[in-house]
Amino acid sequence: MTEREFLAYVQGGGQVETGDWMPDDYRRLLIKFIEMHGNSELMGVLPEREWILRAPTLQRKLALTAKVQDEVGHAQLIYRVVEDLGKPRERSLDDLVAGKAKFHNVFHYPTRTWGDVGVIAWLVDAAAIISQKALLKCSYGPYARIMKKICWEESFHILHGRDVVLTMMNGAQEQRELVQEALTRWWTPLMHFHGNPIPADEDPMFIWRIKSQGNEEARQQFLDGYVPQIRELGLEVPDPKLRRNDEGVWEYTEPDWEELKQVVTGHGPKTAERLQLRRLSREQTAWVRRVVLAEAA
Repeated sequence: MTEREFLAYVQGGGQVETGDWMPDDYRRLLIKFIEMHGNSELMGVLPEREWILRAPTLQRKLALTAKVQDEVGHAQLIYRVVEDLGKPRERSLDDLVAGKAKFHNVFHYPTRTWGDVGVIAWLVDAAAIISQKALLKCSYGPYARIMKKICWEESFHILHGRDVVLTMMNGAQEQRELVQEALTRWWTPLMHFHGNPIPADEDPMFIWRIKSQGNEEARQQFLDGYVPQIRELGLEVPDPKLRRNDEGVWEYTEPDWEELKQVVTGHGPKTAERLQLRRLSREQTAWVRRVVLAEAA
């Protein structure tokens, strides 16, 4: 099969398996994309992990603990897919803690209040699941299949987040203000979430059908689904230009794409601290890996 035939195959809906021949560019893009997803799941536990002991009730502590465990489990599944493509997990983790590999923009920001925890689980996870559901149609079969489990669990995370936000919005004025303040701070990262508005037919990930939707299509889907819900709860979207035009397209203030670039290349407000925590954790657990690998050998 030639590269042109392979491209026609995947664009026509064909799925690729681990042992199949694939062009080098396709394999390279798969590794880059899926590894970033795995990194994001692993780094994504850190903004919420620090709130487990500060959660207001035992039920909230248990729910947050379960969510963190789910995300780590997702990272394990995803790194296995990357390994099958030829990049060992140890090398992926080495690149992550060394700052050589990227993870999603939203996990470079601080979680200052309990309101952040609700907004992350509700709206950040909602933005994520829009992208993840599109990956169910990914041309690489092993990745598409694990997304079924991940999407199912992420759906529960959104319900958890919405429940946290609903409880706070039905509480005291101070609680409502915490949610609004968190939403205001998180709005820019949310608008950055799906990436810059590159046309789908110019996005290599879309061309190879690794992704099945364009960045702007995903962002419009997020706005369509969640702006009405945000407003229904009495929250204000911090963008005076946000409106749905006569064609049904959401118009909004153009985000600062330079900020997104700076954040995902390792210059976010919490990037260094969170990578250092992962680095330290990796060093402290090295002996476990040595013992397990020695016994396996």
